[in-house]
Amino acid sequence: MNYYIIAGEASGDLHGANLIQAIKNIDENASFRIWGGDRMANAAGVELVKHYRTYDYMGIVEVVKHARLILNNLKFCKQDIAAHKPDAIIFIDFPGFNLKIAPFAKKIGIPTFFYISPTVWAWKENRVKKIKACVDHMFVELPFVKTFYETRHNYHVDFVGHPLLDSIAQFKERHTAESFKQANNLPNKKLIAVLPGSREYEIRENLKTMQSISEKYTDYQFVVAGMSRFSIEFYNKYITANNISVVFDQTYELLKKSEAAIVVSGSATLETAILNIPEIIVYQTSPITWHLGKLFVKLNNLGLPNLIMERQITPELLQGDMTSENLSKALDSILFDEKFRNDILQNYDLLRNKLGNEGASRRVAEHIQAYMKDK
Repeated sequence: MNYYIIAGEASGDLHGANLIQAIKNIDENASFRIWGGDRMANAAGVELVKHYRTYDYMGIVEVVKHARLILNNLKFCKQDIAAHKPDAIIFIDFPGFNLKIAPFAKKIGIPTFFYISPTVWAWKENRVKKIKACVDHMFVELPFVKTFYETRHNYHVDFVGHPLLDSIAQFKERHTAESFKQANNLPNKKLIAVLPGSREYEIRENLKTMQSISEKYTDYQFVVAGMSRFSIEFYNKYITANNISVVFDQTYELLKKSEAAIVVSGSATLETAILNIPEIIVYQTSPITWHLGKLFVKLNNLGLPNLIMERQITPELLQGDMTSENLSKALDSILFDEKFRNDILQNYDLLRNKLGNEGASRRVAEHIQAYMKDK
């Protein structure tokens, strides 16, 4: 079969690559046309139609600033789908873009599959109406999301488990703590991981504050989890302290070698929890985006571990609360308050139990094959 797959951002690229491999394992004649990232391109062995960095914009200010480019990409995507007439189209998360393409795909008769539900249970619940109208099959990663769709909206979805479990299960540590430090020219100190996000605006809005407290912790080295899509010069624009290093494309390895982490809200907060690293979840954005978002978002917490557990199991510092003083207090608690730290780790155990078992990518691939045969 010919599959057309659209993902945005780094996490979508990761999950898309695992799904492509799973599809290839059960469909030896599979071919792919892809919007995504390098991992997806490598898994499929094809060139990308477009890399996500050319169309992945979030936040009201960013979307407005790039409105013309976004509209052009939407137009081109529809034209490309019509020209290539795939057997199936798979949308991976990224609802701002994908839910504008899905009605078009449905209209021209292409079976539509959506992997990883938009957070309609938290905000923009009106999107469910569009999902029911234009998505043939939805695959969700959390049990309560299945309950939400089926009890509140009478829409059948398949619970497949969380794809991050697959990604983390595939990870194998290549270094001891000592060899990791040596390989990356890090001093022989305990490490604090700093994960400032995968998008330029996230790094711009958050990294300066995230690293600002480092000089208080002279026994520790703060290490930024860099992504090679950005240069060292880019990261250095937001780094003012002396005991800060940047390590590229080794996020899991860095986390496993760290005593604690400071993580911008997003999928990385769940990865950090699954890897069992105590963390502080942070998030800052432009005041306009934040205040407009607050009008619509129905959440007490923003970080995925806290959302999934429906209570705050690890500290969150959002927008105005994300100050150097508050960040330092939270880090002190995680590092030096043994009970506080142990409570986080115990709650991580409960969190992992809620996420289901490994094998999400395989289950999605199998569901798609079964649905296409019944079509």
